[in-house]
Amino acid sequence: MALNVAIQMDPIASIDIDADSTFMLALEAQARGHVLYHYLPKHLSLEDGRLTALAHPLSVRREKGNHYTLGQPLRLDLARMDVVLMRQDPPFDMAYITATHLLERIHPKTLVVNDPASVRNAPEKLFATHWPELMAPTLISADAKSIADFRARHGDIVLKPLYGNGGAGVFHVTSSDDNFNALLEMFARQSLEPIMAQKYLPEVRAGDKRIILVDGVAKGAVLRVPSQGEARANLHVGGRAVATKLTNGEQEICQTIGPELKKRGLIFVGIDVIGDRLTEINVTSPTGIQEINRLSDTKIEADVWDAIEGRLSP
Repeated sequence: MALNVAIQMDPIASIDIDADSTFMLALEAQARGHVLYHYLPKHLSLEDGRLTALAHPLSVRREKGNHYTLGQPLRLDLARMDVVLMRQDPPFDMAYITATHLLERIHPKTLVVNDPASVRNAPEKLFATHWPELMAPTLISADAKSIADFRARHGDIVLKPLYGNGGAGVFHVTSSDDNFNALLEMFARQSLEPIMAQKYLPEVRAGDKRIILVDGVAKGAVLRVPSQGEARANLHVGGRAVATKLTNGEQEICQTIGPELKKRGLIFVGIDVIGDRLTEINVTSPTGIQEINRLSDTKIEADVWDAIEGRLSP
């Protein structure tokens, strides 16, 4: 089944082909005989009910410095595509939200992965709070007194911007940290949005786990161990990828949230777990395929395409 596939992503020239998950999805699609196109989110246009993108035919190869070829630009009618992969990186801002509204015009006749309405309604940190019993104690608030009271009850906490990504702006604040009020002032100056406060989980020193779910089923995981003197385990800030298996608690988390992910059309999802506690559900542009594949007997990009093709089968 040859499909026409448009990939909405950041500039392909700048990706790291040894880590990028979208690159793996493109390689697998190409190997299956699917026809690929590449475009940037800013090149979406809606006119008279017709959604188009200024796109380029795309071919990819695992060759550093020569990993892609773009054909001549063309005006692509996205309603004529079989699949659109929405793979641009956050931040989850109004531009991102607008893209979900635009792509909703063609979905599900054109299968958008992940479902754009569900992406819009499931921002990573907020979506996880649908399952408070699986999480560490968590507060979402812009009220300084509420955050201070939360810290008084739980001691060491972690403060995060609600719509941040990649560990940016994440702070471990101890119960005696004199910078607490200054951090709250900094968050307030930067944004009117609430912030997330969570009880600090010391298990993060042993690593946090990225688990990939495809159509609601866990397909693999990688343990991300923070570097010395760093509270964040994200790989791009120095975290180390380590082979791992799911604990009974992590399997229970996946089995609990998996059916809802599938129901919402969230085909490719990455969740973050620390000490058997859910911290985030990543639905915008999950990563981790290459690290998991290298450390485990998996080929997650094939699982994703199996799920996509399964949804398109008569």
